[in-house]
Amino acid sequence: SYYVFFFFLMIRRPPRSTLSSSSAASDVYKRQVSTQSTGRRTGFMLLSRRVVTQLAARRCFSAKAEVGVGLHAPTKADVDPSHWDESWSPDRIKHESDEHVMASWGTGQAFKNVPMIERGEHCYLYDTKGQRYLDWTSQAVCANLGYDVPPQVMDAVTKQLGSLPYAYGGLSHTEIRVRISSLLSELLPDPLTGFLFPCGGAEANEAAFRIARRYTGKTKILTQYRSYHGGSSGALQATGDFRRGFVEDATAPGFIKTFNPVETFGTFTFGQTDEEKTANALMFLEDQITMEGADSIAAFVLESVVGAGGVYKLPEGYLKGVREICTRNNILLVCDEVMVGFGRTGKFWGFQHYDVVPDIVTSAKGLTGAYLPLAMVACSADIKACFETKPLGWGATYQAHPVPLAAGYEAVKFLLQEDLVSKAKNDLEPVLAKNLRALADKYPAVANPRALGAFGCLDLLDADGRPVQRLDGSHMNHPDAVSKLRQALWDNGVYGLLRAPLFHCAPALVIKPEELEDGFTRVDKAMEVYNDAIFAK
Repeated sequence: SYYVFFFFLMIRRPPRSTLSSSSAASDVYKRQVSTQSTGRRTGFMLLSRRVVTQLAARRCFSAKAEVGVGLHAPTKADVDPSHWDESWSPDRIKHESDEHVMASWGTGQAFKNVPMIERGEHCYLYDTKGQRYLDWTSQAVCANLGYDVPPQVMDAVTKQLGSLPYAYGGLSHTEIRVRISSLLSELLPDPLTGFLFPCGGAEANEAAFRIARRYTGKTKILTQYRSYHGGSSGALQATGDFRRGFVEDATAPGFIKTFNPVETFGTFTFGQTDEEKTANALMFLEDQITMEGADSIAAFVLESVVGAGGVYKLPEGYLKGVREICTRNNILLVCDEVMVGFGRTGKFWGFQHYDVVPDIVTSAKGLTGAYLPLAMVACSADIKACFETKPLGWGATYQAHPVPLAAGYEAVKFLLQEDLVSKAKNDLEPVLAKNLRALADKYPAVANPRALGAFGCLDLLDADGRPVQRLDGSHMNHPDAVSKLRQALWDNGVYGLLRAPLFHCAPALVIKPEELEDGFTRVDKAMEVYNDAIFAK
């Protein structure tokens, strides 16, 4: 068996990219190639080198393991003992981060400059240098309840961990899954009564696509250009903003786009009034469905209130018209509420601004206040009934995980008990609207203030009044000004998302109006830096 083992290692030379991670391995590789070129000379030495090289490069064996014994089963003695230390030095953390931590949407180089966050209190975050930041956007518009975890949420999670830390949702049932489904059914209009619980918004939207296709027997998913539906392959194909470019070369057929009924920075509009925009956008949509073929479109998926794309409420009558078109053409209407669900816009659900009931609703971020990963898919009673006798054909290892469900159940009840949705509308929206308008009036480089509940946005402009960057991510004409804005926000103790040409405001729903006013004072100072950079000679 040893001879067979050595033989297969000999004929399967490890790739150069694998060996390049170790200079010693690289040296062995070069010597190996040199030896091979002379024929079979010192064959056994060559074979041994190959074995040692492959084991070292792939790190499949510990330094103490003997060649050919078998796969290494690590113990505590095989890793750095500092992993059991209560804390690491800042230098050690930086070194290990540089060596091992990867960035996600942005570059690794840019990620090295972000604050190292250590703890949170209320609506504030603290880095390892002691700097305090007001969380301006609830991080990714998800830390909706701030950083003081309600005791009932903490107790529920602890209790669930102590009694049943995990149950696979495809194999067993749990009481907490039933209870949160019941609660959410009371908070959604009829007939939205069936629920799934994925881990995040992208996964929820992927499930919605699957449900729509399985239920209708059709394949195409219609979405809008100004949209974001998640970072997984299918969800990003459905996305309209610049991030879809990361996957558009991949094979994910069946996603088609239509225009939003809102302005695109002056380059195109369906009209000057809400009535014109609604009428023209609906006519365009009807023609597009006719050309695509209504019998091929499973669902129209749209954000009830455009979130990452700029905080845009749909014009009056538009979603009602979409609902009628979808019903007439047997197309499911799916409202993506991942960002705006659970009170962000001053109503519990974003679609409630339009007096329309969709067939499927997805949501995530506000469900647990980001304390634990959890999303939801709500579907109509008819859709749920269909899958009583037909496999839905979607699942995930952590779907309906009982611990996040326990957190979500109590977080939603806390949201209700504290009446945070009404506070977003009555207490926070006036502060956002007033101060965003003041910034736009004061600085020529910002414009188009808009606010809905605890959700607001400004457009960042260049000296000619054009967006400082296009929505597709191209033509960043003042990168230095945007970098200075980001740094000025940090210097003034403001932390959050900044994705030019949009400047969002989405504080935690528990923030006090006076705290939000203080935040705008800080933002004003940062905007002065940005405006000066734009108009610098």
